[in-house]
Amino acid sequence: MLKRLLPAALALAFSATAFAAGPQLKGQAPGWYRVQLGDFEITALSDGSINLPVDKLLQQPPENTLRALQHAYLGVPLETSVNAYLVNTGAKIVLVDTGTAGLFGPTAGVMLANLKASGYKPEQVDEIVITHMHGDHIGGASSTAFPNATLRIDKRDSDHWLAPEQVAKGDGAKAIAALVKGFADAGRFKPFEGAAAGVEIVPGVKAFPAYGHTPGHSNYVAESKGQKMMFWGDLMHVAAVQFPNPEVTIQFDSDPKAARPEREKAYAAAAKDGYYVAVTHISFPGIGKLRTDGKGYDWLPVNYSTNR
Repeated sequence: MLKRLLPAALALAFSATAFAAGPQLKGQAPGWYRVQLGDFEITALSDGSINLPVDKLLQQPPENTLRALQHAYLGVPLETSVNAYLVNTGAKIVLVDTGTAGLFGPTAGVMLANLKASGYKPEQVDEIVITHMHGDHIGGASSTAFPNATLRIDKRDSDHWLAPEQVAKGDGAKAIAALVKGFADAGRFKPFEGAAAGVEIVPGVKAFPAYGHTPGHSNYVAESKGQKMMFWGDLMHVAAVQFPNPEVTIQFDSDPKAARPEREKAYAAAAKDGYYVAVTHISFPGIGKLRTDGKGYDWLPVNYSTNR
């Protein structure tokens, strides 16, 4: 009997050893993704994600938000990407927004690490362009981390957020003011006056006013060899809600009555002309195109490719 049972017992022991569960490793691969745009190279950089109670933030009945999220198999709080973008024109390197640098907690703040993981060095960045001065867009704009970069912001936004009464409102405002001061002290802060025809940052990259979310919120456009990508910043926040219903605004908008038509205009132009858009708070890499669908729009994410 013992001889018959021994092989089975040994087999069971070896099986248990061979298939013992290991600890879950967690984490993700480095968050960067490249797209070729004519002669330009665009690198999307993840800063991580933050949880947002969008049912309380979006300016519509909460049940409408929840219904739209459920339709997309999502819920609240909504895990929301924070994305930045690096534009290499061949002659200049432009960083569009800089992420949070941890201002929004431990789940974000990894843009700089992902920039390095993508093969670039922060000292290579020539220009940092900020869509607007909320902490999840300007938090990583350090004059020491980017020792050769010039900081560019629409003057309407910098005048508003650097006003003494704004800086006095809290630690976050003071931290942002200190970041800008670092560039100003080094002679590398150059705000620009927004213009409907665009303001050239470097050849092939322009800033366009899209006021409403903040007083000086700006979109940026990169164009090369007839190809175009527009960087939207916070023109919109929640894809599952605001693409099918562009009318929905969010509490973060300083002027919702101005923000809404800017969003509607940008959606219509992107769908009509078929160019790429890159969006801070759409699931990483946040690059895609729009197609009209009734009164709303479909979001078509960029096709994954290793041929970059």
